[in-house]
Amino acid sequence: MSPTSPDLILYLKALVMGIVEGLTEFVPVSSTGHLILAGDLLAFNGETVRVFEIVIQTGAMLAIIWEYKVRFVTVLYHALSDRAAQRFVANIAVAFTPAAVFGLLVGKHIQVYLLRPVPIALAFVLGGLVILWTERRRRSISVERIDDMTWRDALGIGFAQCFSLVPGTSRSATTIIGGLVCELSRQAATEFSSFLAVPTLIAAGAYQLYLGRRRERRRASTSRTRAPIPRRPAACEPAREAGSQQPRLGRRRAEGRCAVSA
Repeated sequence: MSPTSPDLILYLKALVMGIVEGLTEFVPVSSTGHLILAGDLLAFNGETVRVFEIVIQTGAMLAIIWEYKVRFVTVLYHALSDRAAQRFVANIAVAFTPAAVFGLLVGKHIQVYLLRPVPIALAFVLGGLVILWTERRRRSISVERIDDMTWRDALGIGFAQCFSLVPGTSRSATTIIGGLVCELSRQAATEFSSFLAVPTLIAAGAYQLYLGRRRERRRASTSRTRAPIPRRPAACEPAREAGSQQPRLGRRRAEGRCAVSA
């Protein structure tokens, strides 16, 4: 394979995109927005790439599961018997629901109008200003640990996560800021944001894969319906000129040649 073959260049672009995802997923900047801008600079774009940008976030989700594996195993083991584990699962479900509903309702419109470099850059600036405002405001802490959260706290964080549907807006930043506004400690807000990322990234990746497969099926169906219908050669058209009388034997031989050619 040549050093400049298209496959090698494609793999290098995918590697760069993976590095960008790894560097931006766990800090309060938009990983999706940086992936879109990086893909635009690398000329790595298109509908399939959009699905790729969402699906590679599954790696970040697996990293979260590995980091908090003890907590996840404990919650799953005691989910049916322990009140704290049940409350934790319920809070994750409550926080996940608003973004899932809004994503289904307006996700297509967001991709059409906002999935572009200029709106993403503007979202970067606005997100930075919101972070500065959050750090400067006075705040009180009423929830030290995520086990002390109520469903109202989880719902507030869930609504904050809806802002991350806008490309260029960080999911981790919106959820951490939402937790701080709901008077969670910084540690509790950060941990809950990480736990909430697992169902959110799984759902986003699965939904994008579903949309991508549906677009491919539609494209394949459209290409089949638009396939040109083979026509008989012009030489096979019977002579229709007035007064032309082709002998019967000649007509039979001509029809036989047309049948073979068809």
